[in-house]
Amino acid sequence: MNTIIVGGGVAGAAAACLLGPDALLIERESAAHDKICGEFLSWEAQEYLSRLGLDLAAFGAAPIDRVRLVHRGEVAEAALPFRGLGLTRRVVDEALLQHAASRGATVLRGHAVRGFSDGRIEVAGQGHLPAKRLFLATGKHDLRGLRRAPDRAPADWVGLKMYLTLAPAQQEALAGFIEIMLFRGGYAGLQMVEGGRANFCLLLDRTRFQHAGRSWAGVAQMLSEECSHMARRLAGSVALLPQPLSIYRVPYGFLHRPSGADRDAVFRLGDQVGVIPSFCGDGVSIALHSAFAAVNAGADTGSYYRRMSHEAGRPIRQAGRLYAAGQFMPGLAVRMAQYWPGALRWIARLTRLSPTALRSN
Repeated sequence: MNTIIVGGGVAGAAAACLLGPDALLIERESAAHDKICGEFLSWEAQEYLSRLGLDLAAFGAAPIDRVRLVHRGEVAEAALPFRGLGLTRRVVDEALLQHAASRGATVLRGHAVRGFSDGRIEVAGQGHLPAKRLFLATGKHDLRGLRRAPDRAPADWVGLKMYLTLAPAQQEALAGFIEIMLFRGGYAGLQMVEGGRANFCLLLDRTRFQHAGRSWAGVAQMLSEECSHMARRLAGSVALLPQPLSIYRVPYGFLHRPSGADRDAVFRLGDQVGVIPSFCGDGVSIALHSAFAAVNAGADTGSYYRRMSHEAGRPIRQAGRLYAAGQFMPGLAVRMAQYWPGALRWIARLTRLSPTALRSN
């Protein structure tokens, strides 16, 4: 085995599928688990997953072909320029890990990687392992010895996620849509996933989270009072997790800059190479793209990072600008979309990997 992969999420598991017997993948969790993610699969993500051999329809993925943009009581909607799918990361990640094992990759689960130094990784219960080539796919969590160097301090945001059973009328109204709800100090996304559940993710300023009592019920109540559309969606809903999944200070907009400080034979995948604002729904496709690109790069980290900086940098930068504009003038953003529905389709294209980038893998 010439490649060690740290992290069994989308990026790491996809790389293990591609490398087969050449890969040792180490995942800290011992079993499938939920992750704080929007769980929207764009056509690019579907293309890559199909190439890897996954039949997404067999998992009961929820079809999504329209988008709603909401602020308070105002709503704009439009058709997406592609057909998306709603499918939980629990299902996608587990399917990829099992597929990687079936292709001959060694998958070591339930072992945390403690750090990296002198070309070796320290693995709990396994000691120090030499890494001829290391794929770092630890998502938003950094590894000691290989920490990211964001070009700005992460915003003081709290991310929350809850699965819901919606009231029948609200589930019917949401079917086929992804809804992006803008509010003061953040935004929320709501969509259906498999099994008739809704995935409700939101990002909000830490101060607002504290004012809401640092609880899911308090946040839901606060936002329902502010947004009548959200109040309708949440009325009669049932929370399916004992508490929301949460994350703090995500470095949205981060893009790894190639430099002389890069370690030889260390490839950063997924959120370790770039973090796109979550409202775009393109994080999974960028993660998969990085896995294919890293495998194709062989031992050439320089060309890999230059390529990812060019191909993933454009949608990440565009998404950052759009997010800033939406936060500054949320009402105007919705009204503009009402008068020009094509703007939402244009935005969806603007924040995606280009078809040329996909064809290059």
